[in-house]
Amino acid sequence: MTYVSGFVAAVPAANKDAFIAHARAGWPWFQKRGALRMVECLGTDVPHGKQTDFYRATDAREGEVPLFSWVEWPDRATADAAWAGMENGEDLPQMPELPFDGTRMFWGGFDPIVQVGESATGRYVQGFVLAAPEDRKQDYIDLAHSATEMFQRMGATYQAECWGVDVPHGRQTDFYRATEAKEGEVPLFSWIEWPDRATCDKAARTMEAEMEGMDMPAMPFDGKRMFWGGFTPVFDSRVQG
Repeated sequence: MTYVSGFVAAVPAANKDAFIAHARAGWPWFQKRGALRMVECLGTDVPHGKQTDFYRATDAREGEVPLFSWVEWPDRATADAAWAGMENGEDLPQMPELPFDGTRMFWGGFDPIVQVGESATGRYVQGFVLAAPEDRKQDYIDLAHSATEMFQRMGATYQAECWGVDVPHGRQTDFYRATEAKEGEVPLFSWIEWPDRATCDKAARTMEAEMEGMDMPAMPFDGKRMFWGGFTPVFDSRVQG
């Protein structure tokens, strides 16, 4: 995986089947233009935060669940060409009606800066959105690597940290608003994969117990503006495409 298009949105829970059908109908267009994989995940355990969260980020309505999804590309050039083709209406397929409010979806292009393990189908996904100072990139990479052993010890199977390189500002929602980004900060789109939710939940309890009373190291970003949640993949092109 060398380039990621990351997406965040809110989908009415009642439209789950329609959303999966929409994703299945759209995947062949992406595949034809060089996409390697598309994964769509709906919220299973997404907490409300004190300052930022997936609900605020998407202006979620009652009955809507957060969406965390990505498309993998061989490189940025392939992704840019595909998105340009979409804007130009290039050979677009007949699609079902969009089963969520697209005006509240936001997205961006990201370079993976940390990849550990092997991403697989059917895994429980813990998705993260945050913003870090542009000049602290290496510090962030070092911090992410320092946590790898702990994640793996507790059962994580894959860790991906992705640094924003082409993240647009939106009219209603975007990664900058979602993270209350300051000047000079860059959005990040990251996830950890676990065999199942039970393993993830147990890991969270263990981490909390192990860190109780410990002095936390200085962080290369404002953790109060990071938000996360647990997601279940509902479409993965590796098995459903």
